Amino acid sequence: MNDIQTPQSKTKTALSRWLGLALALFLAAGCSSEARDITAFYSNNCAACHGINLQGGTAPSLLTNVWTQGADDVSIARAISEGNPTKGMPAWKEALTAAEIRAMVVLLREKIAKAQSETNAVAKPIDGEVVTSAEHKFRFKTVTENLDHPWSIAFLPDGRMLVTELPGRLRIVEQGKLLTNAVSGTPKVRAQGQGGLMDVAVHPDYATNGWVYLSYAHGATVDGKEVSMTAIVRGRIKDNQWTDEQTVFRAAQDSYLSTGFHYGCRLVFDDRGHLFFSIGDRGIKEHAQDLTLPNGKIHRVSDDGRIPSDNPFVGYSNAMSSIWTYGNRNPQGLVRHPQTGELWETEHGPRGGDELNLILRGRNYGWPVITFGMDYNGTPITALTAKEGMEQPLIHWTPSIAVCGMDFYFGNEFPRWEGNLFVTALAQQELRRVLLDGQRVVKQEVLFKNIGRVRDVCTGPDGLIYLALNRPNRIIRLEPVK
Repeated sequence: MNDIQTPQSKTKTALSRWLGLALALFLAAGCSSEARDITAFYSNNCAACHGINLQGGTAPSLLTNVWTQGADDVSIARAISEGNPTKGMPAWKEALTAAEIRAMVVLLREKIAKAQSETNAVAKPIDGEVVTSAEHKFRFKTVTENLDHPWSIAFLPDGRMLVTELPGRLRIVEQGKLLTNAVSGTPKVRAQGQGGLMDVAVHPDYATNGWVYLSYAHGATVDGKEVSMTAIVRGRIKDNQWTDEQTVFRAAQDSYLSTGFHYGCRLVFDDRGHLFFSIGDRGIKEHAQDLTLPNGKIHRVSDDGRIPSDNPFVGYSNAMSSIWTYGNRNPQGLVRHPQTGELWETEHGPRGGDELNLILRGRNYGWPVITFGMDYNGTPITALTAKEGMEQPLIHWTPSIAVCGMDFYFGNEFPRWEGNLFVTALAQQELRRVLLDGQRVVKQEVLFKNIGRVRDVCTGPDGLIYLALNRPNRIIRLEPVK
């Protein structure tokens, strides 16, 4: 187990000491319980020179992206810290902590991105309209609109589409038509906040065994309080009824929480009979570093829920043996590359720091000890964006796009998109095409914006690209225009 970046002792005491040290380092990185709202600090101390939206004042505009001391994050942080006496800019290193300076960088990135979004022309197509992208022309076609918060899409071998609705319904689209009645008998979900019925996945050997997998917010009552945690079941669909249900994963109830945030949860199979699934930190960031808890992790089990003997934490007395990776804030995208077998993940950051990660056995992805973001209220989380023993994202989106589901495209209808990664976004309401060179991101293209919160993307058996949208709620597909 030397390849695992984790405490070497298998005792509860050693693990607890390690967790305490990690949290102490996190707090020592410049984050305090009385952290200031960096937006207010900017307005009071910086806007007079730079403009409230960076448009300039007594100092030049920063929206030109011309920075005399460098345009990367490290250079901007240094400029804030050290100032520029020759230009009349004060040094803020005595007034701001390192974490607050990092938060200021995030704020500047947000303001620049907002200004750019108001000037950049990105397609906002309507049904049937042709869009010209860098590699293909395509048009939108609505598949169905009669849905309530569609969350996930999966296809059965016969071409039928399965769609989950967050309030708790599993729907079937057959020959382009949404069946009137939802599948009956599916698990009761706790539909609160971001929780409900989430991902649906079809077993790779469905033609033989008929298994369909669902992730959902499982509710319970503990000490008179309504609580929940992400759970996984599998079952079969017969005559539009959910049957033969089996529990694949359900955590101990003492880990259930009353918060309504960050459930995850995506489901992905490999080619060796394993199921990977993600659970968000449930809004309690410190839990992501606690190996005794399920949240803030990616897990790996056998397709029937048993724990594989080669999981990284098997044999540790105070760690969940299903954990594959940890330090993952809120993974809402999880996909396996169909050619390389690599596991890729997207996760929500706070304000800034949405991540694209390559998921590797036993690794720590850092949340909340390291992050490229700041808290939603404008206060810093940490000054650290990297730390030894913690994985770096392949890319991060700062400001946040609210990254969600993703899929690698391998189909016949869009040949110049083959092997590209398609990434959805909720807050920015967009679909991104990510061009890769191995494990390196070399280019991104926003294909469209502002037609709804894009929740999921899936390549259909017909080679077309299907998308689940919220607000408005519908399933659409992209069709090539020759």
